Amino acid sequence: MAGNTDELLCEDLPTNPRADMGTVLVAGATGYIGGRLVPELIARGYKVRIMVRAESPVHAERWPEAEMVVADALVKDEVDTALEGIDTAYYLIHSMLIGLHKFEDADTLAARNFRMAAEECNVQRIIYLGGLGDAQTTLSTHLASRAMVAEEFSQGTVPTTILRAAIIIGSGSASYEMINHLVRRIPVFPVPSWAKTKCQPIGLRDVIKSLVGVMELPETAGRTFDIGGTDILTYEDMLKLHSEVLGKKKIFMPSPVSSISFYSYITSLLTPVPAAITWCLMESVTHDVICHEDDIIDLIPFRRISCKEALVLALSREDQDSVATRWSDSYPPDYELAIKLSEIEGPPTYTSSYSLITDKTSEKLFKSITHIGGRNGWFHSTFLWRIRGAIDRLLRGVGTTRGRRSASRLRVNDVVDFWRVEEIRQNEQLLLRAEMKVPGYAWLEFRVDTVSGDKSRLSVNAYYKTKGFWGRTYWYIFLPFHHFIFDNLIKQIERSSR
Repeated sequence: MAGNTDELLCEDLPTNPRADMGTVLVAGATGYIGGRLVPELIARGYKVRIMVRAESPVHAERWPEAEMVVADALVKDEVDTALEGIDTAYYLIHSMLIGLHKFEDADTLAARNFRMAAEECNVQRIIYLGGLGDAQTTLSTHLASRAMVAEEFSQGTVPTTILRAAIIIGSGSASYEMINHLVRRIPVFPVPSWAKTKCQPIGLRDVIKSLVGVMELPETAGRTFDIGGTDILTYEDMLKLHSEVLGKKKIFMPSPVSSISFYSYITSLLTPVPAAITWCLMESVTHDVICHEDDIIDLIPFRRISCKEALVLALSREDQDSVATRWSDSYPPDYELAIKLSEIEGPPTYTSSYSLITDKTSEKLFKSITHIGGRNGWFHSTFLWRIRGAIDRLLRGVGTTRGRRSASRLRVNDVVDFWRVEEIRQNEQLLLRAEMKVPGYAWLEFRVDTVSGDKSRLSVNAYYKTKGFWGRTYWYIFLPFHHFIFDNLIKQIERSSR
């Protein structure tokens, strides 16, 4: 049930597609920005190659016109293969998700591998989306890492176009979801001193237009551009603005507490965005991140949208259930490389199965199954799932607050609370892989099988692969809850399949 939620954003872009352009590589195509950029390039007639760390059928389903290459930016030989025959390469990779103080070295190594491979493969241009920040000051770890990547590319012989942006506001962006959930959930905002820091947020559509526009203008090669929206706001201003958009009255009062680690942890508990991301993003809030030049406006003169417009558009996409990409598409780190159920050695250590026979059609049953999780809840005992998610979040796991990208559609690699879709076969199977903290590997499978005539078997199977004392203890602790949760779960799925 993939569905197509891609909305083309570059139809009014004043630049023209380049007929002479060779193959364009998008490194980071499965991420939030890359997933929006790829359909724009394809729609404008470019031959596109996407670079991914693991092969998945979902990529061919989403972008059948694109070529796919499997490569890890941290492995130089694999990057060499990915860049072979490439004209222009977009570099949209970052390692922020692995956590503070770990991603700097990974970012630098990945960028160096990419630069060297691009030079050896005679790539004509690299386009990199980095972050705003005054290099003359002591930048946060996150902004400093972005600056180091930009510097790494600048030292190479391949002309690099560097775009520097601050907060990106769009449906599915981490920054937007942090703001949106905080405003919806907190009646009184304690305002620390750093909330007065200035920022120049930019709408997602303006970022995509800038990325496409600079590629279509040869004169932008080898240059750096600051990109931003029409407003310069404080972080307090953005919260107040979103409160206004939502029509919610909030109280803002000075706070004696200014610890960023405290606020980032609280933010991770109150929003879908986990601690690893909130910490990296919020560590940068003590720095003004505004544009110091606007040369790109003269070169690519499209109308930039305001922060308020960007917020309204993001809300609208959510209301329409048409969010094309989301920050969770790339979280947690290495999810693409996680072991699959079909790849484990031998059978699962434990299996728990529940089923029922019904005269409901497979189409109706499967539609009900694919609405599970997120705001829809879990049909039965939702509070137990959320308690388990809250415990996971307190342990700095993913928890259940990640929700879903879409309330009505699922595709492979989509997040469903603390699960991720590993496999989906229309009207037959939905296989979810656990991403919460467990001493082992866990999967949850929903199946619809034809029994005879107009009868179907609806079943749910829990699989658990573990070793050692703690893994086995974990299984037996939760085993008494299985019958109560899973037996009632499939009954409610069947009941709702009307």
